[in-house]
Amino acid sequence: MKTSFLGRQEYVPLWRAMQEFTDERNESTPDEIWFCEHPPVFTMGLNASKEHLLTPGDIPVVQIDRGGQVTYHGPGQLMVYPLIDIRRANIGVRKLVTALEQSVVDLAAEYDVEAAARPDAPGVYVDGDKLASVGLRIRRGASFHGMALNVDADLEPFSRINPCGYAELEMTDLHRLGIELQLEEASDKLLPHFLEHLGMSIE
Repeated sequence: MKTSFLGRQEYVPLWRAMQEFTDERNESTPDEIWFCEHPPVFTMGLNASKEHLLTPGDIPVVQIDRGGQVTYHGPGQLMVYPLIDIRRANIGVRKLVTALEQSVVDLAAEYDVEAAARPDAPGVYVDGDKLASVGLRIRRGASFHGMALNVDADLEPFSRINPCGYAELEMTDLHRLGIELQLEEASDKLLPHFLEHLGMSIE
């Protein structure tokens, strides 16, 4: 497993890079995890309904190839992109989603914050407010897209949509929960939990 912290990246070029990596990988290509943040953007999943896009204003909207509805990405939000050959690793999609979610639950627990996943709606929640969102795509037996963890973000743009298709869903971030981390610190703390849940290690 190789990991990279890429800093701030424009959404569409990075999405295309994930697709390219997935399409060109072979049975010996090492798995990778990319961490980054994006400038403000709304992304619409494959079957997303435009009715959940309320008032996007000047924030661009991109139709993409993951599952799920509409969500927002922006500065102060840690993107976790696991590019994993799940066939080779012998893990299912459910295990990958659970590993992403539980890594956030474990990170929050380090600061005595009780977070939890929900069986009816992917992601991680604290007292009903959403802290992290998950949306994956599997192609050629390998994963791309991933998870968005709100670290210290402007949450106002979430009010312009029904986040993940849920009207009135409130969002939160680590900062509002009293957890003060920079983006790269958050990635460093999240990574070991994620790898542990997958039974993987850094090369």
